[in-house]
Amino acid sequence: MLARNVIGMLQKIFSVLLLLTCPLLFGQEIPVKISETDFTIGKSINIKSAVLKETRTINVYLPLNYHKDSLKQYPVIYLLDGSKNEDFIHVSGIVQFGSFSWINMIPESIVVGIGNVDRKRDFTYPSHNKLDQKEFPTAGGSQDFIRFLEKELKPFISASYRTTDTSTIIGQSLGGLLATEILLENPALFTNYIIVSPSLWWDDEKLLTQHPAPYTSKKSIYIAVGKEGEVMERTAKELYTKIAKNKNEDVQVFFEFFEDKAHGDALHNAVYNAFEKIFKP
Repeated sequence: MLARNVIGMLQKIFSVLLLLTCPLLFGQEIPVKISETDFTIGKSINIKSAVLKETRTINVYLPLNYHKDSLKQYPVIYLLDGSKNEDFIHVSGIVQFGSFSWINMIPESIVVGIGNVDRKRDFTYPSHNKLDQKEFPTAGGSQDFIRFLEKELKPFISASYRTTDTSTIIGQSLGGLLATEILLENPALFTNYIIVSPSLWWDDEKLLTQHPAPYTSKKSIYIAVGKEGEVMERTAKELYTKIAKNKNEDVQVFFEFFEDKAHGDALHNAVYNAFEKIFKP
């Protein structure tokens, strides 16, 4: 009899609780959507390259205040591996964050992400190493790609947007190899070089035997590598040593080793730190 009374009491309590909670569960209405628009951070532009004999896609991020001041000019950051599904979005995010007035790490800048067609072709010079030739059958087109940067892309950006003379190139892995080749042979092409995990093993490390061309203007060079094995780490440090020995009073060189990062995830941290070292007052 006592058990029945207890069960009955519990059922009444449960019924009361259910009555109290039902209005909370069913009384809330889903908000009505007022409007919906696409959210974009930049533009994708296709250009016809006479040098490369193909159409190339570039992704462009403009500073938040670009259209508010029709006279202001902006430095340009050229990003290799700059497709939408590569590094364009997260690097543009660093640029936006770093240029907030309360951060003031980097000046408001235009980001030009260069989409890939065949990065193994575009970022490598011809190798005499048989294994390189076997694994990279399309390799060896870096000189054409550098001419594309110098003769077509940079003039196109200068003609299309309000730019200053300050330009930065960011390259990682094979992109770092290309950026190193430009730095050693034609350093005046860019003001700043951010070289991350460069594939300097290419062609039996021949690029490291090349004497750097003289610097004729102010320049900042940042080199970084993660925990990526003996060859990657050694060659990145050797590049830093070579550049540091060749620099003059107008050139600053930085090196950073990310012990807790690997080849795949060093770039984001490296770019942030490079901006901080190169640009922050």
